[in-house]
Amino acid sequence: MRKGKGPICLFSRPTLRPSRSKVSLIEGRGANMAARWRFWCVSVTMAVALLIVCDVPSASAQRKKEMVLSEKVSQLMEWTNKRPVIRMNGDKFRRLVKAPPRNYSVIVMFTALQLHRQCVVCKQADEEFQILANSWRYSSAFTNRIFFAMVDFDEGSDVFQMLNMNSAPTFINFPAKGKPKRGDTYELQVRGFSAEQIARWIADRTDVNIRVIRPPNYAGPLMLGLLLAVIGGLVYLRRSNMEFLFNKTGWAFAALCFVLAMTSGQMWNHIRGPPYAHKNPHTGHVNYIHGSSQAQFVAETHIVLLFNGGVTLGMVLLCEAATSDMDIGKRKIMCVAGIGLVVLFFSWMLSIFRSKYHGYPYSFLMS
Repeated sequence: MRKGKGPICLFSRPTLRPSRSKVSLIEGRGANMAARWRFWCVSVTMAVALLIVCDVPSASAQRKKEMVLSEKVSQLMEWTNKRPVIRMNGDKFRRLVKAPPRNYSVIVMFTALQLHRQCVVCKQADEEFQILANSWRYSSAFTNRIFFAMVDFDEGSDVFQMLNMNSAPTFINFPAKGKPKRGDTYELQVRGFSAEQIARWIADRTDVNIRVIRPPNYAGPLMLGLLLAVIGGLVYLRRSNMEFLFNKTGWAFAALCFVLAMTSGQMWNHIRGPPYAHKNPHTGHVNYIHGSSQAQFVAETHIVLLFNGGVTLGMVLLCEAATSDMDIGKRKIMCVAGIGLVVLFFSWMLSIFRSKYHGYPYSFLMS
């Protein structure tokens, strides 16, 4: 230890101070970080402001779209309450059916109901369409998901031109989203135009099930009551002699009539409800035979019934000519007449078969 001085620390070191270059480097890094932070803050602020500015017109457009849709639905509901099938012209069709927005489906029947058009099928289809629309309007499941409309050619010919449509009646489903597809056009020639068939097609395209309720028809019960009254009257008048109930010829004739009616397609007509015939709107030509093997007209069943009856009558004459006790001259006449009837009517029947089944290779005389 030295005299006059304090103790010396053996472990003490000199104080270290950063150089000027290091200080400037640290300050530069801090400035860069601050600049980056300011850049990100400004960028985020501008992005948020831009989103707010862009969202204002988007929200306004959405509100306007909802208002337009609400007005369209309210208008359609008001018209539906007055009349289940809405009559539309070109302007109404473009505004309510074609133009967006739309969250409902519209089943449109394109038809020609004016008298000078002479479209019998259009009138029959319109009756079934009215029954279907009334069934939906007064159903407990009625909603604004689906509406029924009609465009007559004389009131909306521009709509027919816009859709490139040249035949009537035609049923098209305009879905809530998108354009109509191939299945949205009803196959009238295949299914017929009964309300029940159209309801099944609507259920397939829109998932809306409509229970068809027809107005009461008293013609059937009245005819049945009249038939029973006639039978009862005959039985009462012949109560002393009931042998006519065991008449084989009468029962055979009744059974033959039933068989001819069933084989001609009367039950198919009752189920499908096809049109009586089809008239070409351009040429005016009326077709009584359907060109497809998957469908038929009512007139076609009547023609087939007549041809089957002619063949049957010919066969009956041949059987009577072979088993009858009449003189040989009359039997020859019956035989020739029977052969003629069978050949003639069977040839016509085969010609109908060939016209429906295209490519059928066989023919017979006039076919």
